[in-house]
Amino acid sequence: MSTPTQELAAAGVSIWLDDLSRARIVSGNLADLIESRTVSGVTTNPTIFAGAIANGGEDYAGQLHELAASGASVDDAIIAATTDDVRAAADIFRGVYDATNGVDGRVSIEVSPDLAHDTDATIAQAGLLWQLVGRENALIKIPATKAGLPAITATIAAGISVNVTLIFSLERYNEVIDAYLAGLQAAREAGHDLSKIHSVASFFVSRVDTEVDKRLVAIGTTEALALKSKAGLANARLAYELFEQRFAAPEVQELLAAGANAQRPLWASTGVKDPSLPDTLYVTELVAAGTVNTMPEKTLEATFDHGVITGDTITTNYADAHALMAELAGVGVDFADVTQLLEDEGVEKFIASWQELKETVHVALEAAK
Repeated sequence: MSTPTQELAAAGVSIWLDDLSRARIVSGNLADLIESRTVSGVTTNPTIFAGAIANGGEDYAGQLHELAASGASVDDAIIAATTDDVRAAADIFRGVYDATNGVDGRVSIEVSPDLAHDTDATIAQAGLLWQLVGRENALIKIPATKAGLPAITATIAAGISVNVTLIFSLERYNEVIDAYLAGLQAAREAGHDLSKIHSVASFFVSRVDTEVDKRLVAIGTTEALALKSKAGLANARLAYELFEQRFAAPEVQELLAAGANAQRPLWASTGVKDPSLPDTLYVTELVAAGTVNTMPEKTLEATFDHGVITGDTITTNYADAHALMAELAGVGVDFADVTQLLEDEGVEKFIASWQELKETVHVALEAAK
């Protein structure tokens, strides 16, 4: 008997855990999830690290004590602690990385959210994090802000693998693909091995439903309320349609023939926010080959326990997704406004988490003195 997570992986979906802590690493939990839950990668963000360090004081105490004694700044301490965790996790996933020829076994680490609107600083920190982690199965997370787009191109051009995060709109996703392809061309011209450069484009799902549903309730008509909890899936499905179209283009196929890798769509924010919805909704309804689903542990366990995998649930639903978007516009939902708001809020939330992380580390450093 295969498990639902094994069935999901067999359908072409890479399961990445949206969480990392030193406790997971040292306890063997992370290694166990590879075997028991078919987990093939990890994503992190400032919120995750803030929780890990706040809740795992003993795991970080020795390192923070040494950092405090050496006079390290808060920012230096954060980089030291988080890159150590990512490096250790990358080593745990090295077997997956080798077995999948670099497609999976990936561990993501994010540039500082404070830099989301600073292209040059993002490029510099992406290079620094890549160097400090020192593992080719790392992914550097860069947000898909306007300033992030040229940073994505420059980072890919340097031969560094990138997880593009905070994508909400098809328009921005199209620009992200442009940025990736421009980076590949530049990397090729610079003589980099294109086969070593990987990228995922993280499309956020549940946050779309949260914002759209709020607007539908405010509109309040029967037609509007009938559209609740459908926008996130429709938007993600249309992103996959765009992915298929863009990477089938002759000039892209030529790059792929030269050894380049397609930039895989990644479904992020896949834990349901509305408790009335099925807890595996953003997993079972977003199945297609060549995708990644990064799940919080609660969603991972729900999928393992009772997820029903029925094969491809994306490419058969393009017409319905287009129709749904037209219906949203028809009842008065400005989807472009929704996605811009979500991008702005996403950056703000990560900055707030970054400040929380800095405060947590500051307190820990002071206590370690």
